[in-house]
Formats: sequence, structure tokens, C-alpha cells
Amino acid sequence: MWLSDDMLAAWRNSERTGKPGHPRDYTAMAILALATLQEIYHLGVRQTEGLMESIGELLHLEGAIPDYATLSRRRTTLAVAVPRTRGQEALHVVVDSTGVKVCGEGEGKVRQHGYTYRRTWRKVHLGVDEASGEIVAAGGTTNNYHDSQLLPDLLAQVDEEIAQGSGDGGYDRRSCYEAIRARHAQATIPPQRNAKIWQHGNTKAERLARDENLRRSRQLGRATWKRESGYHRRSLAETTMFRLKTLFSERVTARGFAGQAAQRLVRCAALNRRTQVGKPNRSRA
Repeated sequence: MWLSDDMLAAWRNSERTGKPGHPRDYTAMAILALATLQEIYHLGVRQTEGLMESIGELLHLEGAIPDYATLSRRRTTLAVAVPRTRGQEALHVVVDSTGVKVCGEGEGKVRQHGYTYRRTWRKVHLGVDEASGEIVAAGGTTNNYHDSQLLPDLLAQVDEEIAQGSGDGGYDRRSCYEAIRARHAQATIPPQRNAKIWQHGNTKAERLARDENLRRSRQLGRATWKRESGYHRRSLAETTMFRLKTLFSERVTARGFAGQAAQRLVRCAALNRRTQVGKPNRSRA
């Protein structure tokens, strides 16, 4: 484990806000570092405190480690920025969502004995760069939100130009097409099998991207249209979901919604770091 000198220098909070009450002893960087270690090593809050105390003894940082109560309270207010590399080309953003458990029995127990109390879960909504595999936008909601409701917010998190936005049939909504159209991007969303044309072809208004997708799909066939439009690249969002759950967990441990949202963002940031470190450097021989 390597801790940079810059992070150690900014570990303790030396700023005074002038507001009543005791100032915070630790910076947000210190709390984020502990929260990241907690997610990477699948630790509890007290276990994370013990791990950092052991590391602090080796680094002669005795007395400079936040206790478990401070970490539990401060991590709910973390403003986590998901780090990623930025290129010059326009992005192809693929979106999807998945559920993470909050409470409830495992599948084996339910299959054998049934439910004993109602399950609860949260939803993670991700926007992934198709070319790099990095997470470029992330959001979290309760389980009563539809996937399409978060698409405008996900696209708003992307600063670069977007060339194409792809999602599954759950995003076949007017709000999703309008959000993609506002970014001057191509919408690649398969219309539902019982879909109808929204706007008659003889109208003088601008053609709708959704209607054009539906006409092309009927002309070529659904499978051929998906290959032609590059829709199958959307599966990379599902790959990212699988990596997120496999490397970290399919469950969140924080009790409050704010803590659960911060926990999910910390995982996304750590996953992007791993993606960046694990990429090979390619060059022509």
C-alpha cells in the first residue's frame, strides 16, 4: 500500500471556518481514502479503523486516524468525483441500471424456505463510455424509479460531446429521446415490439429519431437493425455492472439513503481507478 506525501500532508484539517462549534479534524480526502479502503477490502467501519491504525503505526501517524463514528458520519456527506480519462473524440454512452440489496435473505434461503420479511434494494444507474469501459455518469435511486427517469441526469453529467446514446427497451420513452436529441446525438434504443409510430410521416415537422428507428427495424428486421446501428455495444454497460458487483459487492451496508448513495459512488470511483491502472499501453512495433 502506497500513500502519497500530498495526501498525508492534507490529512488533517487546518482550516477554520469561523462558524460555531469544533472544526472538523480530518479533510474530505482522508475520509474518502478510508471509505475507498473499506469498499476494496470488504471491511466494516470498525475494521477499517483498525486497518488504518495499523498502517498509521508504520507511518508514525499515531492519533491521526478517524474513529469509526467519524467515518460513519462523514462518509454520508462526501462529494465523490468519479475519475476518468478524457479523449478528443465524441463519446458513445451506453446506459443501464441494476439493483443492489439493502436487506433481505439470500437466494438459497429463499428457494428453500421462502421469505421471512420483505426485501429492500436500491438501484444504480450508470453511463459507460463504450470505447474505454469507464463510468462517465452515475446515479442512485430507490427501487420505485424507472430506468428512463435517470437518463437526462446521467447525460447532464457528461461534459464532452456525445455522438451516440444507447439503452435497452426500457429507455423507449419520449423523455429519453428528447434528452439525447438535446445533446445532438444519435439515439440507439430498440422500440418495443408492439411500438406504434408517434408522428405521421406526411407531417412537415422534423422526423423523430424513434420513428426512424422503428421504420428501419421493420424494414431490415430487428436483429439486422441492431447490428447495423451498433446497439450490441450496449452490453458493455452490463459488463460494467457485473464488474462492479463482483469486485465489491451486490449489497450496500450503509443504513441511510445518503450513505448508500455515497457508498455506490465510492465504488464507481474505485472501479474507474482499477480500469485505468489495468489498461495495457499499446504501440506499433
